[in-house]
Amino acid sequence: MVAIGVVILAAGIGKRMNSTTPKQFLELLKKPILIHSLEVFEQHPLISQISVVTNEASYNHVEHLIQKYHLKKVKRIVMGGKERQNSVYAGVTATPTEWVLVHDAVRAFVTADEITTLIQAVNENQPAATLAVPVKDTIKRVNEFGIVEETLNRKELWIIQTPQMFDRELLLGAHQRAESQDVLATDDAMLVEMLGDSVKVVRGEYTNIKITTPDDIFLGEAILAKRRKGSVQTT
Repeated sequence: MVAIGVVILAAGIGKRMNSTTPKQFLELLKKPILIHSLEVFEQHPLISQISVVTNEASYNHVEHLIQKYHLKKVKRIVMGGKERQNSVYAGVTATPTEWVLVHDAVRAFVTADEITTLIQAVNENQPAATLAVPVKDTIKRVNEFGIVEETLNRKELWIIQTPQMFDRELLLGAHQRAESQDVLATDDAMLVEMLGDSVKVVRGEYTNIKITTPDDIFLGEAILAKRRKGSVQTT
């Protein structure tokens, strides 16, 4: 079996959270959000190693948490860059596996089943894939004056999530080309698309939310509490 590594992005400061604590270190049910994310990959049998990307101010704290929660698959802590894209490149460069998953630390609710499904979707002929969910609402394109210009076809629209999975060399090449052209993308799949390669969309779960605002903390705790309750009932 080929080696699969994971890059966890935990270098953000979370301005929209209105907290002096970076959101990846806020707690859900008395455990840091970062640890919730890491433990899913730590316990997944197909994942061989993990790299955590952070910043200088948080480096020691990340190191402490990894030791405290006995995360054996975390092989390195990597210093991130100014932008998310720079942090991804640093993390992927430091992760010497044939395949790599890129995941936001604040998406603490991805499940082992979703990760497995994503891994099964990639191969030599399909070297990139991302979790996503179909848009539920009607989406309209609006001009600068607040006037609707077009109602988009909801059947063609998906909300992109992480993790995203790539052939490592393909992803590195996509990042290098973007840097040479001074392109800043919103996600790594976009960089691969710009190379002309296709990205497979793998249906995920709507519960794989990204913690961004204070309201997300309450929703996140509800998701975890429901899962724990279900686990107890089925044991």
